[in-house]
Amino acid sequence: MGDLRQNRTTFSTPALDSQVKRFTINRDGLVAARTQSLGASADELGSVVMENLEEYLKHYFGYDEFRPGQRSIIEASLQKRDALVIMPTGGGKSLCFQLPALLKPGITLVVSPLISLMQDQVDALNDQGVTATYLNSSLRVEETLDREKQILERQMKLLYVSPERLMQDRFQSFLRHVYDTVGLDSLIVDEAHCVSDWGHDFRPEYRQLSEMRSRFPSLPVMALTATATERVRQDILTQLRLREPLIHLASFNRQNLYYEVRPKQRDVYREIRQFLTQHQDESGIIYCFSRKRVDELTEKLQEDGFSALPYHAGLDDRTRAHNQTQFLRDDVQIMVATIAFGMGINKSNVRFVIHYDLPKTLEHYYQESGRAGRDGEPSQCILYFSYGDINSVEWMIDQKPDPHERQIAQRQLQEVIDYAEGMDCRRTIQLRYFGEPFAGHCNNCDRCQNPEPLEDWTVEAQKFLSCVARCEERFGMAHIIQVLRGSNSKKVKQYRHDQLSTHGIGQDISVDQWRTLGRSLLTQGFMDASDDAYRTLRLNPRSWQIFRKEIEFKLPLSKTVERISAETVSQSRQDGEELFQKLRALRKSLADARSLPPYMVFADSTLKVMAQKQPQTLDAFLNISGVGQRKQDEYGAA
Repeated sequence: MGDLRQNRTTFSTPALDSQVKRFTINRDGLVAARTQSLGASADELGSVVMENLEEYLKHYFGYDEFRPGQRSIIEASLQKRDALVIMPTGGGKSLCFQLPALLKPGITLVVSPLISLMQDQVDALNDQGVTATYLNSSLRVEETLDREKQILERQMKLLYVSPERLMQDRFQSFLRHVYDTVGLDSLIVDEAHCVSDWGHDFRPEYRQLSEMRSRFPSLPVMALTATATERVRQDILTQLRLREPLIHLASFNRQNLYYEVRPKQRDVYREIRQFLTQHQDESGIIYCFSRKRVDELTEKLQEDGFSALPYHAGLDDRTRAHNQTQFLRDDVQIMVATIAFGMGINKSNVRFVIHYDLPKTLEHYYQESGRAGRDGEPSQCILYFSYGDINSVEWMIDQKPDPHERQIAQRQLQEVIDYAEGMDCRRTIQLRYFGEPFAGHCNNCDRCQNPEPLEDWTVEAQKFLSCVARCEERFGMAHIIQVLRGSNSKKVKQYRHDQLSTHGIGQDISVDQWRTLGRSLLTQGFMDASDDAYRTLRLNPRSWQIFRKEIEFKLPLSKTVERISAETVSQSRQDGEELFQKLRALRKSLADARSLPPYMVFADSTLKVMAQKQPQTLDAFLNISGVGQRKQDEYGAA
């Protein structure tokens, strides 16, 4: 491979020897080439590039084949099309713009929301031998000027910036100079859900990115995010002014993740401590609602001998950066954190994520729990649920001054509660939230692996739906339950609902049981709720299936579930464990010598393939998925 720092980058790949001996990337066309016959047209050469993208994938990144969707996205990028890419954590989003950047003549500009995120990606690219840099507030003036000089001298292929820096007048002037001299190939908007106030990390600065359309009208835009509902996706398309984009919507189903909801009992710390004892050699994250809870839990864990550090916005920048680095490099096993420990955590070998407290939204939960198992290996996601946590989140919502924001937050909280209390397969509820149909019975969640005995609740469901109808579909769940249980509250009497035939017909059923039944009717689609904060209940066509007894409506007899043992969950990871642990130790020493996080040397999944295949030569080592030419040269002998 030639030096990517040159203005005209020359390289060769084995599979192209019969057609194209050497490729030269330049500004006049996507790819020009010299062939033995010297007769190929630009279109023919572009076709050769498209046909042999797998060669570049292996050459630069070490992978033998693309993941689903990656190739079509890369082709669209090379054709200068706009694109909206929704791909779950660990699905390979970054490669969708990083590989095209290497095959284009100019600079690819990447907008990233966090300093830690851009630093992490740049470090990983540089370790792959790819020339990338970032400009942010962590740099001294001299460092910024030096990096700008490297960009203008065509020494870089990717430039990472924050949205705030991107829109500064000085940077816009610099960008115009880059555009006119070096060339801008693409604008990449990473974590694009930040554009939408319905997204889980809304950043007002992202709204300004639409101005880039006016300033650089011919510049193709690619927006990427791991999580986006239909509402958020439409917001991204509108706010970024994407033009006839390729829209790639990958499945949100992370099949390697085991999901479980546990009741949050008074002895919850003892339960967590027992879990951590069974997973002492594994990396994990424990999310807490408040800084105080993070500090208290970290102190307890440290006193009990666990390798744990805290992370929250109350710590100074140096301490947060140090703790994050310790976690990324496997020098500490457990990070106890608030949601401040968020985007940019690209550590691939996180084996468990525990939510000690209730997350604010289902999208937050999907994003945070999704930091487990980025390497595709089996991992656990455990959520502790209590009604006390609901009160804490509701108190936070009430502090919001904007009624519209309160309405959004209240609805999002209700969706989390529906997930935690839902009787369906956990994946069914998650994927339904993102608009993805799923048949259920994933066999990798607590509902599927430990199904509770069911009891026929059809009659009670009829009573509930009948009460909704007799209250003229104008009230929420709390009021319906009051009527069913025969309450004589002021509100019940005000609307004369104490005179309805359904008043008091459910006194033998507890409030919690009625609430569980009502939520199940909602999550299973036998009843609807309005989008506003009141969550007014309404009947729908499926309600009549229950009225007519066309189906049986069943609920678990008990809320108690038999927990799956840690041994059962981790059994699939035991093959070749001894050699795998030796490779982990070697990876750690190699990483420490280069001041890198271990996962940047090789992912756990790559080490496991090594342990299984046990290559005996460097050529065989190169054939391992995740091993590229640079990785072979750098680490193969060791």
